[in-house]
Amino acid sequence: MAVRYFPAIIEGGDEPGYCVFFPDLPGCTSAGDTIEQAALNAEDALRGHLAMMIRDSDPIPDQRPLDQIGQDPEVTEVARIMVRAEIPGRAIRLNISMDDGLVEAVDHEAAARGMTRSGFLAEAARRALAG
Repeated sequence: MAVRYFPAIIEGGDEPGYCVFFPDLPGCTSAGDTIEQAALNAEDALRGHLAMMIRDSDPIPDQRPLDQIGQDPEVTEVARIMVRAEIPGRAIRLNISMDDGLVEAVDHEAAARGMTRSGFLAEAARRALAG
């Protein structure tokens, strides 16, 4: 997976709380009661938005530096942040060999978690690689 950072703007207003939007990703928004909560929620919103873009085969735009984004006079900016996102690579088909009992256990656990065999094995590999 490739890690990229997308610029986001946190805005305040007359109402309590804060909104977050991504200038390069129309429709990707989030919010929070505090600036910190808004920033944390922005990562979840970005992850979901990018997943839908990938599912729909929409192109993911290049990230821009914050200083290349103009200021909208109608927006009360509180902060500009870069939000981290992992962009999944292209899925490839594998042919592997495993003990049939292990495959059965993997399938059972994957089903219990609402996952596919491939998804379960990929998640297990990610966790093992992360330490």
